[in-house]
Order: sequence, then C-alpha cells, then structure tokens
Amino acid sequence: MQEPEEKKIALELLETEQAYVNRLHLLDQVFYTELMKEAKTGKTVPEEVVKMIFSNISSIYQFHAEFFLPELQKRMEDWHHNPRIGDVIQKLAPFLKMYGEYVKNFDKAVELITAWSEKSPPFQELIADIQKRKVCANLTLQHHMLEPVQRIPRYELLLKDYVRKLPPESPDRGDAEKALEMIFMVAKHSNAAIAEMERLQNLWVVYQRLGLEDDIVDPSNELIKEGPIQKISTRNNSTSEKYLFLFNNMLLYCVPKVIQVGAEFQVHLRMDVGGMKVRELKDAEFPHTFLVSGKQRTLELQARSEEEMNDWIQ
Repeated sequence: MQEPEEKKIALELLETEQAYVNRLHLLDQVFYTELMKEAKTGKTVPEEVVKMIFSNISSIYQFHAEFFLPELQKRMEDWHHNPRIGDVIQKLAPFLKMYGEYVKNFDKAVELITAWSEKSPPFQELIADIQKRKVCANLTLQHHMLEPVQRIPRYELLLKDYVRKLPPESPDRGDAEKALEMIFMVAKHSNAAIAEMERLQNLWVVYQRLGLEDDIVDPSNELIKEGPIQKISTRNNSTSEKYLFLFNNMLLYCVPKVIQVGAEFQVHLRMDVGGMKVRELKDAEFPHTFLVSGKQRTLELQARSEEEMNDWIQ
C-alpha cells in the first residue's frame, strides 16, 4: 500500500529536522565550544568576538534538539493512530522569532570570521582543523552557518506542500493551516527586521559622511537619492562641483570637503521638500540643467546626462 502524500512530507520534515539538529550541534557544540575554549586561553581571539560570531546559536540549538525534534519524532511514531503535525508546528512558530537576531547578525558574523582569520593565524588554524573533520563534510564554517538562515523558508515550503496534499476531511487541516499562517508571519517578520536594519545602517553611514550634524540625524528619514551635481553660477557663467542628498523630507546641498577629517561633506543648505518646485531649464550653454526652488532659495543645477537630470527631477 502506498504511503499517503502528506505523510511523506511529514517524514521529510522529520528527516530534514534531524539533519538540521546535527548541523546546529556542529555549530554550537563543536565550533562555538572549541573556539570559545581557545579564546579563554587568550591565544586566538577575544571571547567577545566568538560570542558575536555565533550570536544566539546556543538557544536555537537547544530549542530544536530538546523540544521540536523529540516532539516531531513522537508524532511520526504515532502517525498510525494520530496523523497530525499541525499542533506541534504551532508550538514551534513563536520560537522562530529567535532567528531574527541570528539572521540580522549573519553578515557581520561572516565579516568577523574573515577579519580575524587574517589577524590571528591560530584562530584560522583552529577553524581549518575543525573543517577537516568528517562531520564537516568538506564544508566551511560560513557554509554551515548559513543553514539556520535558510531553515524558516524551508519550513514554509514543506508546510505549504503538506497543507496542499492533506485530504479535505483530515483531522489536521485546521491546525496545519493555522501553523502555516503563523510560520508565514514569522518569515515576514524576520525579512522586515533585516530590511529595517539595513535601512538604518545605510542611513547611519550617510550621517557620518555629513559629519553627524545633530539637526539632520533622525532615524525616520529615508534617503531617496544622492550624487554629485554641478552648480551653475549665473554671475560668472561657471559651474562648481557640489553634492546632493535627497531625503523624503529635505534636500541637502553640500560641498565635498577637500580635507576629509571625519566627514566627507559640508552641508551648505538644507531645503524642505514641502512646497519645493522643480523644473527643467532649456539652456543652450548648459545642457541637462534644472531649477530647484524652495522656501529657502533657488538653485540652478546641471546633471551629467539627460538621464541623470530626469532621475533627479523624478
């Protein structure tokens, strides 16, 4: 007799979970533990660095090894009497928020591994030694670390498939659909957290380039466009190099600093976007020019190309 489709998917969930727990064991109990032990001797890297690389992997490992995998195993052994996994996955879903921290930290973790491998040969050697072990299957630490990042999307796919294959009258239908909705929300939550973090990081870099002027630094600002521009001086018919930062609420008109100590630009003028008017100027002598007029003043600007001018006007 053919196994029902939904059971095959549930078994695939169990098998991949088993493999995943082994991977987490390798990250937490082997890499993290051994690197930490060496860090404590003061010979490789500071303990803080090891903690920053592995983020909250220990909590993730314990949750899967001690709770989710055993629950799933119990379910599959009892499938014959009680064919359901939806309720177990509902218990799992809220804990997947723990992944937000790990996923957000991932890029920084990889950068730290690279930087410290260059700085500290003993650190690099220890990682290389562990990577040579059979359990690593010839894969790098970075490769193993990617696994938790990919796990939530994997749950989502398997569960979608499971719900699709469930017979309409299955006792697990209600629970499985609810579980899928919960997983979907968690996945969205972690993607939104990453996007927001990237936005704030990019914004911070811009503020540093502007010399952290305190009346400009505001986490709610959104950078829309930045780039070099020529300022046309009608008095002596010449142009000079300037730089623009356009935010959702203001335009910063800046001068590149010759001597860059801390900041790259000096803000010469800020114009509110509210009430600002922009139009193209047809000037034979200066092509691709446009006029920006705001409450504060009016600027005649020249872009490098037709396309660039249209981008700014847009």
